[in-house]
Amino acid sequence: MHQTSSRLLRQTDDDRPFTRDLKDLFSTLMVSLPLTPHRVRFTKVEHTFTTDEALTNLGSLKFSQSNRMPDPKDPSRIVTTTTTTTFSMAKEMARTVCNRFVEARFVESLDGKTDFSSRSSVWQLSPKGMRVLTRFCQRNGIHQRHVNELLDSPRNTMQLVILERVPDNDNINIDRGTIEVVFRRFCGEEGPNLKSTATADSESIHDYATGLVGVHMMRSRKQFEKDTPYMFTGKSALDWLMDCCMVVNRKEACDIAQQFMVHQLIVNLTEERNSPAASRFQPLKTAHYGVTEKGMRIAGWVRSPNGSINGEPVVVKLPPGVARDSNTTRMSQIIHDPAQRLVFREFLQETHCEENLTFYLEVRSFLLDYNSAKRSVPAPRLDLIRETLASAYSLYNAFLAPGSPCELNIDHNLRNALASRMTRAVGEDTEMIASLDEVATLFDQAQTSVFKLMASDSVPKFSRDPKYIRMLENRTNYDQMNAAFSAASVS
Repeated sequence: MHQTSSRLLRQTDDDRPFTRDLKDLFSTLMVSLPLTPHRVRFTKVEHTFTTDEALTNLGSLKFSQSNRMPDPKDPSRIVTTTTTTTFSMAKEMARTVCNRFVEARFVESLDGKTDFSSRSSVWQLSPKGMRVLTRFCQRNGIHQRHVNELLDSPRNTMQLVILERVPDNDNINIDRGTIEVVFRRFCGEEGPNLKSTATADSESIHDYATGLVGVHMMRSRKQFEKDTPYMFTGKSALDWLMDCCMVVNRKEACDIAQQFMVHQLIVNLTEERNSPAASRFQPLKTAHYGVTEKGMRIAGWVRSPNGSINGEPVVVKLPPGVARDSNTTRMSQIIHDPAQRLVFREFLQETHCEENLTFYLEVRSFLLDYNSAKRSVPAPRLDLIRETLASAYSLYNAFLAPGSPCELNIDHNLRNALASRMTRAVGEDTEMIASLDEVATLFDQAQTSVFKLMASDSVPKFSRDPKYIRMLENRTNYDQMNAAFSAASVS
């Protein structure tokens, strides 16, 4: 059985590809390239590629995902399902896409180039690009030798901050809780990443190769030491956000840094405090920013031994409506709170079961696409139905098929029902809608099963994780400070 999906890259309102499509296209290209050694300035560099190789491969790119399994009705018969996604583009479009990879810092030049204009330029994956490729290979079960050699290399160390996006427009979810989680990573959870003035703006893309150290900081100039003892430049902030977060251009990085200012976590030290320029983030070497007292508390730098703030004990309160003794209710809260999901995902990565949350969220997206395809007027469009069904096969092959790369632990009867449905031929176009209805129902049941598994197994452990406790603690502190400010203004 073979399902084929071929479509245009989705574009946002500002004419860039949707981030997931960009990452999938980038990863598919990297898998297709030989990634052989190339000589740069008399030095041979492993796992690299040239501009010409990238543009030629992008001209006609194909990615197939296959799964072999016994037929539920006849175990002696092996059924193979294959989903193929194709990309095809003209050379100039391919060059534009490759420049998007540079802008997103997925790749870096080894000979000083800033774009894909020179055919012989040599490129390699950045630590960020390697992490994007790692996640793609894990999800799709790719084990090609040249790819494994690259991903097993010492350069693959990035712990990327995975930011969620709004499905309809691909904008990053930037709520206060998410900004605070990103800010803690930005500042460095082990304390300030102090550098000398001369090295604070290093040009190397590998300065933040692990993503575990904070932005380069310096001691503040004397006149600012009391309120903001640590400062950094706008360029350093941009570099950290571009290298360590799943942003794809400078604007997105600057928008996050701007939110640091909006939430009073950092302050401009270069401009006059009340001037219009002081409220706008500028990604420049000459623009200096200080971490405020509030920012230091959010970062976890200011914590007394007994966990108090200004002498008052901290009482960690769960968000309204979340019962302390209900892991199911707490799981529901995590699912609906982007900041908690971000921290929960990092916890699941550490415990090697991130695939549960990934599957839950991808099924949620699939069901939205399914409902949208069904609501097409005057009648469901068969091309949308076909594309949505192809997405279902991709999800099944990744998470639910026996031996799949991210195989989930679900009920045996449900797994058999899914296998039976997914191994049946789709048939004529007129039968696709009925097939999709069956698939959507089974996926909804699988999603519920995975939700219960996370609630019973992962949530109790996560609730004791220091990062989760600190996030709730920070929210309590934030609410207490706001309440105090409001009371002071009223009086």
